[in-house]
Amino acid sequence: MDDMKKVANSSCNDGFLLRMGLNDNKAGMQGLDKEKINKIIMEATKGSKFYENELKKDQQVNQRIEKMMQLKEKITAQQLLKAQLQVDKLVIELEQSRNLSSTIVHIDMDAFYAAVEMRDNPELKEKPIAVGSMSMLSTSNYHARRFGVRAAMPGFIAKRLCPHLTIVPLNFEKYGKVSKEVRKILAEYDPNFMPMGLDEAYLNITEHLEERLNWPEDKRRFFFNTESTTGTDKDGMNMSAKFNEGEVSSSPVLFEDNTSLMDDKLEQRGLPVENSVVFGTSAEEVVKEIRFRIEQKTQLTASAGIAPNTMLAKMCSDRNKPNGQYRISPERLAVLDFLKDLPIRKVPGIGKVTEKMLKALGIVTCSELYQQRALLSLLFSEVSWRNFLDISLGLGSTHLEKDGERKSMSTERTFSEINTAEDQYSLCRELCRDLAQELQKEALE
Repeated sequence: MDDMKKVANSSCNDGFLLRMGLNDNKAGMQGLDKEKINKIIMEATKGSKFYENELKKDQQVNQRIEKMMQLKEKITAQQLLKAQLQVDKLVIELEQSRNLSSTIVHIDMDAFYAAVEMRDNPELKEKPIAVGSMSMLSTSNYHARRFGVRAAMPGFIAKRLCPHLTIVPLNFEKYGKVSKEVRKILAEYDPNFMPMGLDEAYLNITEHLEERLNWPEDKRRFFFNTESTTGTDKDGMNMSAKFNEGEVSSSPVLFEDNTSLMDDKLEQRGLPVENSVVFGTSAEEVVKEIRFRIEQKTQLTASAGIAPNTMLAKMCSDRNKPNGQYRISPERLAVLDFLKDLPIRKVPGIGKVTEKMLKALGIVTCSELYQQRALLSLLFSEVSWRNFLDISLGLGSTHLEKDGERKSMSTERTFSEINTAEDQYSLCRELCRDLAQELQKEALE
């Protein structure tokens, strides 16, 4: 009986750690001592209501997995063969509709909230910091990530992982101002870019690339660095935070690849050639230019992904974080090669629950997602298995929703445990009042 209890407790602990343990797929968290970090997380939470709630959630997932595995056992060879034929027919249709003509970019500011706080308070730069509260963190800098501290982690757990962690309160007004500066730059490359929160955005630069190749003389521009650069990104590009943009030319837009011609123009204007920053006309050069301009304007770095669709672009932006970029060539084989050994948890939309369910089926990589396509069609809803199929083929949207009329507004608050109904009603009234004030500000009352 005691042995059975030990097995049960071990299973619960493993389940809990799948939910709350170290996710070393996140940027800046590779190569850490996973066992040590998970042990600290376990000790910090065991016996708390938080711990009990996480166990309850995981038990619900385990029940779903158990039902799925029972259904799997009932599938006959004939059913699987029929499903294989149907799914493969769909694959042919999907391949015929594959669109590789668009150049989509995903811009992702590096540890955005934390980076803004470090910029505004230089004393924080070399310290592990997180932004949020003891109840919940919104982000952490890369120093803190080396201790296993991450977003969506309660601050009290983070403090156990990193006792000297500095937790800075959220300041959305400040982050919003910086976000507006970034968005102003992005709009020059795609007026219909799609923001995702304050720190991410998708751009379709297909038209910009075409225009860039044919810009007339009076539309060309270049950047001029008044001080020597010091920092470099992962591509070896100079990324100085002391650069003054727009100082050289009132013309708004481009750089040419002809270096000698550019040098002549700089000399004609009496400007030192060695301090000029010139970008070319390729997609990689355009994105380097965007990231360069963001850093010069905000003193913050951004990572980027370049790909034929939004899903791939987002995955690419994570490849060389922080302060880097990665491109998938617009070719079918290049797309499939990128996905071949990619862990499923790296895919946008696949979270810890879906990951655990797929792992129960032996699916860990995107290529395995494709190999098990017939089985998945029999075990999951049509929406889910078709999404898995799209992922395994590297298919995604190339259409960016234009930022049109706002359809909803919300307000949120991070708070500690509330036990009484009276306190809960009081909080609800407070949130409603805050939301009403926001509606009035936007003239939406």
